[in-house]
Amino acid sequence: MGQVRAWVAASAIAVTSIAIAVPSASALPADFWGVSPQAAPTVEQFQRLHKGGVDSVRIPILWSSVQPTSAAESNFSSVDTLISGAAAAGLNVLPFVYGAPAWAVAPGRVPGSSAKAPRSLPVKTGAQRTAWSNFLQRVVGRYGPGGSFWASNPGLPERPLRTWQIWNEENFKYFVARPSPADYGKLVNLSYGAIKSVDPGAKLILGGMFARPKEAQFKRKPAQAYFATDFLDKFYRSTPGIKRKFSGVALHPYTTDYRQLTPDIEEFRAVLTENHDAGKSLWITEIGWSSEPKSAGDSFAKGTAGQAAQLKGAFKLFKQKQAKWKLQRIFWFSVDDQADSCNFCGGAGLFGSGFVPKKSWFEYVKFAGGQPG
Repeated sequence: MGQVRAWVAASAIAVTSIAIAVPSASALPADFWGVSPQAAPTVEQFQRLHKGGVDSVRIPILWSSVQPTSAAESNFSSVDTLISGAAAAGLNVLPFVYGAPAWAVAPGRVPGSSAKAPRSLPVKTGAQRTAWSNFLQRVVGRYGPGGSFWASNPGLPERPLRTWQIWNEENFKYFVARPSPADYGKLVNLSYGAIKSVDPGAKLILGGMFARPKEAQFKRKPAQAYFATDFLDKFYRSTPGIKRKFSGVALHPYTTDYRQLTPDIEEFRAVLTENHDAGKSLWITEIGWSSEPKSAGDSFAKGTAGQAAQLKGAFKLFKQKQAKWKLQRIFWFSVDDQADSCNFCGGAGLFGSGFVPKKSWFEYVKFAGGQPG
């Protein structure tokens, strides 16, 4: 998640009601129900999530944290903690690899914010490309099949990582100060070669694109953001042959009401069809609302009951449309509340302070088929 996200005016609410039929859970793909935590859950918390029916967890691998200086040895301790806890609990892991340290890519100020992000993706120079490739190879060599992490932790069930998500919200200024569909195409090409050189059977999916950042409407150059549909289309058109390099696309369809999800997702899938790539799976790698009290300044704040209602409406819709939309996995953002991470992060969790479950957790468990604990 970025430090700040001005998502309040991201989308208009569609007011048309939706009649929803719910197919059986057996029709869903494996590891369908996921979560995307803001902070590292404890082993006990991972176990509670799994007991509740959570199949998979999406975790960050932030290059700038693992290798803050060019001379530093890679420090994977924070990543190890997450993967160890997830593996011990029997959870599948989807890693998203992103971020560039200042020694590799100069940081740039995020427009309209005091935050900083990499000025560009690490594809502008030969040194950047080499550094990113080397980092990916170390990551896959650690956590992939036969990886050094598994060899060093023989007491864990070996659950090697085989699917890799490349970057996060690459169409939005908080993750790259100057988003570029063409540069992202270069990054996916580069990442494909690096990952496959270590694990030929690995798969790549695209980073989750923020569906409708309001900055995409600004008439400024360079662009601060793109609508996900525009970014994906330009990505295809700027990078011939790129469709062979990834197996799925990902979307973060944050909206003020779940009824807007249908047009946002169908417009996104339409881009795949237009680019003769309709067979690709779709991963919703972040979706959520806040349980904070309703506020005129934050339309993502729904209150405790409202958050649960939004989850219920969205998850019913995802089950109904799973086959049509080729949905592969759904990740709720987030596990627990973490104030100051983003404008609605203080209420985004399924659990509140002290890991106390909210109404939204009990709704989640009903869909995932587990026990609330």
